[in-house]
Amino acid sequence: MELAIYNIEGKDTGRKAQLNDAVFAIEANEHAVYLDVKQYLANQRQGTHKAKERSEVSGSTRKLHKQKGGGGARIGDINSPVLVGGGRVFGPRPRDYRFKLNKKLKSLARKSALTYKAQDNQIIVVEDFSFEAPKTKDFVKITKNLEVADKKVLLVLASQEKNVFLSARNLPNASIISASDVNTYALLNNKAIILTESSLEVINNL
Repeated sequence: MELAIYNIEGKDTGRKAQLNDAVFAIEANEHAVYLDVKQYLANQRQGTHKAKERSEVSGSTRKLHKQKGGGGARIGDINSPVLVGGGRVFGPRPRDYRFKLNKKLKSLARKSALTYKAQDNQIIVVEDFSFEAPKTKDFVKITKNLEVADKKVLLVLASQEKNVFLSARNLPNASIISASDVNTYALLNNKAIILTESSLEVINNL
């Protein structure tokens, strides 16, 4: 598969970028994509939720009234879960939501996501660029030139470009990631994927 290479002014350079069919044109596996996204989201959870159960609620342990003879239901202390202010039955406890996936499955999911994006024409290849100083206005101008200013944009760079990152971090619909850190969730969570030439070389060898 070939894509035109654009410059940051949004003009076609006349050159073509070759997309590796082993990465961008595989038989996509939806279940692998599902598992990889599920793992990514699970790994983001803090898991620090906690509710007090009956033995942890602060309150007297005195039995409120005798077991029989009152005409009502039997009851224990004021910490009973059936009373207002009592403990919670089987409440949430701190836990780790992380789970493992095989490297080959994660690789398959990532390639499947790239295949989906290529099929939907949501991948744009641009010449390598950098900023002399952080300027959000310059980054916005690039997205306008490439006609993706109204979409969620993921810019993939071959290496860390501090000024480019700082120029985009205040934009709610733009994110930047290194080619070596590309993941399934980031690809699917954006409508336009902008790849620099050097980052495409890295991804072609995933």
